[in-house]
Amino acid sequence: MDQMLKQSLSTLLLILFLHCITTSGQSPAPAPAPSGPIYIVSVLKKTGKYSTFIRLLKSTQIDDQINSQLNDLNQALTVFAPTDSAFSYLKPGMLNSLTDQQKFQLVQFHVVPSFLSIPQFQTVGNPLRTQAGGGTAQFPLNITMSGNQVNMTTGLVNTSLTDTVYSTDGQLAVYEIDRVLLSEGLFRPPAAQAPAPPPPKTSDPSHAAASGSEDGVSDDDSSDAKDRLNYAQNLVSFGVAIIVQLQLCL
Repeated sequence: MDQMLKQSLSTLLLILFLHCITTSGQSPAPAPAPSGPIYIVSVLKKTGKYSTFIRLLKSTQIDDQINSQLNDLNQALTVFAPTDSAFSYLKPGMLNSLTDQQKFQLVQFHVVPSFLSIPQFQTVGNPLRTQAGGGTAQFPLNITMSGNQVNMTTGLVNTSLTDTVYSTDGQLAVYEIDRVLLSEGLFRPPAAQAPAPPPPKTSDPSHAAASGSEDGVSDDDSSDAKDRLNYAQNLVSFGVAIIVQLQLCL
């Protein structure tokens, strides 16, 4: 009995030893393949709450721009995605009244050219720079924190991050917001160009000559009259002197 038990143990030990040798000689399992390209529309479509924003991304071709920044240029981005209900707070017809340029700026105002995790919002400087044209002067976006709640204001709209849609790879962060970000720069009319100055007035040579001629005649006449007056006065004085002398002699 003991002999059989020893043989069984020896057999098990041998099998275990051979198994260890076999597994140790195998190469380690390969690392998971890197994820494929990131497409912003595909990220947003997963929840089905951003159809209006997706339509704007496509009509302005900013979806292609974001995809190129992420996949071709390896840039990091943060996108604030308004829900469909967020667009319902806009005035009726406002979105359709915007020009193509205004729609482009509106979407760009929802894109930050850097990756921001929730804790990183605590250290960002205000106003936060977005990809909207005109910079922070026309498109200011100020961030405040209340615990872990990220709040933002544009001067026209106050909102907060209500959900994290995508933030897993350190390159793209997408956050849900319940209002569309609007700014005064979006509705500011273009600066009116100053009117051209009137052409300088040119003098009419004939008029100048006539004027000069008239002035010349007037001056000459005045001078001649003064000379004649002086001559007459002198002549009278001389005649009076002669008469006085003749009377003295007589």
